[in-house]
Amino acid sequence: MPASRADVVDQELADYISAHSTMPDAVQRQLMTATEERTGGASRMQIGGDQGTFFEIFASSIGARNAIEIGTFTGYSALSLARGIGPTGRLICCDVSEEWTAIAREHWQLAGVADRIDLRIAPALETIAALPAGTQFDLAFIDADKTNYASYFEALLPLMRTGAVILVDNTLWSRRVLDPKEQDADTAALGAFNKLVAADARVRCVIIPMGDGVTLIQKL
Repeated sequence: MPASRADVVDQELADYISAHSTMPDAVQRQLMTATEERTGGASRMQIGGDQGTFFEIFASSIGARNAIEIGTFTGYSALSLARGIGPTGRLICCDVSEEWTAIAREHWQLAGVADRIDLRIAPALETIAALPAGTQFDLAFIDADKTNYASYFEALLPLMRTGAVILVDNTLWSRRVLDPKEQDADTAALGAFNKLVAADARVRCVIIPMGDGVTLIQKL
């Protein structure tokens, strides 16, 4: 698994970015290898190492303490976010796969962050709906089924404090969102989501051409 993913920028630039960024540590490299060996082709769903470093720095720099992740897979992004929120922070992870998140649990233990992660195996919208009244988050990350991105956004936004940020993965979708002839359900959903967020007066947003496209959405 490469330290960077070249889904929206050329490989030469991706390699340069990776070579001049903090590299994944031993546990993160072990998680990358386990993901590739134990999930097969699904390993493409794992974020790149540079994106994980960005998430860790970002979470730390905004002082996030309460975070939620929609779509955990084998736990690389959660590991990064958990490090960023620090030992007093709490991260709720929402996923439906016991098999893939078992890999996550192993490596969260190795990284020493398991005690700050609350993994909930259930459809994310059900988990969000069951949260106690008054729950507020500083940071959220969406990286799950693309056709539900708009639903996740609408469910999370009322739970985000003013100034909080929602990170959303895959919003450039290997540049397929640029092609009006691409009509599959995921591409159409992502294109509609990008338009929805850009037009929403409750937030401000920017798309970063990292990995497969990462959108930062800040609640106003």
